[in-house]
Amino acid sequence: MKTEVILTSNIVGLGGESDQVRVAPGYARNYLFPQRLAIPLSQGNKRRLEALRQRRAEREAHEFNTMSELSKGLAKLVCVLKVKAGEDGKMFGAVTSGMIADELKHQFDVSLDKRKIHLEHPIKMLGEYEVELHLHAEVKGTLKVRVESTTPAAAPVVDAAAPEAPKTEKRGKRTEKTEAVEEKPKAAAKTDKAPKPEKKAKKAE
Repeated sequence: MKTEVILTSNIVGLGGESDQVRVAPGYARNYLFPQRLAIPLSQGNKRRLEALRQRRAEREAHEFNTMSELSKGLAKLVCVLKVKAGEDGKMFGAVTSGMIADELKHQFDVSLDKRKIHLEHPIKMLGEYEVELHLHAEVKGTLKVRVESTTPAAAPVVDAAAPEAPKTEKRGKRTEKTEAVEEKPKAAAKTDKAPKPEKKAKKAE
């Protein structure tokens, strides 16, 4: 059988200040009450509800303002992650929200719960991405994430023999022309020998 308690602090997944919730007796007795996170539900404690509601409103307003300012600041940043990747840009592994949270802390000293970084799927390719942030129930933002390879790009290989190829073709054309020129004198030589049969004819007379 569960027991009813009044929460005096915000507990993720359970409720916030002034909420009346039902929990297991052992959970209330061994954790909530000793940590002063809740008080038993009683007529005397109900009088504290108004003060708890005021405390909750102040906390939520502070969180909203803090997260709104954080969203504006994160929108100006580019979080760079260095990973191992192949020549095709495909990574050996994937970038997760936990890795992004670690790099935010390392690069910009920004502490952000990885659960606030929303990735539909882990990032598995190099490039630049806009990652959605769920900072607050009423505050969302974006963060630019650039994934780069730790392996330097290979320099393009230049083939020194490539420019000489057209010269070989031109030389071939020149030889064709010279061969055509050489054929002309042979034709001329044949025409010079043509009158000789006429001289033989005169001797026969």
